[in-house]
Amino acid sequence: MNRRICVAFLASTLLIAAAHAASVAAPDATTALLQKAVAGDWRSPAHKARDPYRHPVETLQFFGLKANMTVIELQPGGGWFTEILAPVLHDHGHLLEASGPKFAEKIKANPAVFGRIGPLIPFDPPKQVRLGANNSVDMVVSFRNAHDWMMDSPATADAVFKAVFDVLKHGGVFGFEEHRAKPFADANESATALHRFPEDYIIAMALKTGFRIAGVSEINANPKDPQDVNVHRLLPDLSGPDSEHEAMKAIGESDRMTMRFVKP
Repeated sequence: MNRRICVAFLASTLLIAAAHAASVAAPDATTALLQKAVAGDWRSPAHKARDPYRHPVETLQFFGLKANMTVIELQPGGGWFTEILAPVLHDHGHLLEASGPKFAEKIKANPAVFGRIGPLIPFDPPKQVRLGANNSVDMVVSFRNAHDWMMDSPATADAVFKAVFDVLKHGGVFGFEEHRAKPFADANESATALHRFPEDYIIAMALKTGFRIAGVSEINANPKDPQDVNVHRLLPDLSGPDSEHEAMKAIGESDRMTMRFVKP
């Protein structure tokens, strides 16, 4: 049995199991904090409008987030999940952002919400990928940015996965979400042209790094997404021509894989 067939069998088995398994629930106290953060008035109406597509409470519950964890968020972009993670971890946990210097401005703008984040971890793959001392954090989360590492090179994607593995404690979780490409698509081509990753490739890369797969969820799946369009043509960007906007709105946001990897 060749490698691709083995990976396909493993992915299928995991997906079937996930369909019959409940999400890993966060403790009640953490659930209440998540719900409060999602309703927070520091979140813009545009960010809240994406909640039905991004399922923040359910996604972070699936990862197993607890309010006393030390968590690294990789390349937070506009900080959509940061606005939820920061208040949940504010009192008893610790949130670290692996990002460039520009993200510091968002943190400074609202110290009541973001004041206990940090320090920022310089993160600029492939030049800077180290995330901190080995075996030092409980969870690392990545939302829809792994295709950027692959666009640089497969070696860069491998290096980031290795850096995540190294920084996690034994038993620590890598919570991973990414735009999904069609099964067994060419990983480099789909990342570059469509900003998507094939799920089988991610599973193989995680196993190669040393992770175990602790869960696969369809929380962020979208069966309306044909998986063969650039994700920026869909909501919320609608970057394509005006003539296709209504069709893209009917699809919604991209189909996304959501996985929980654990360091043994």
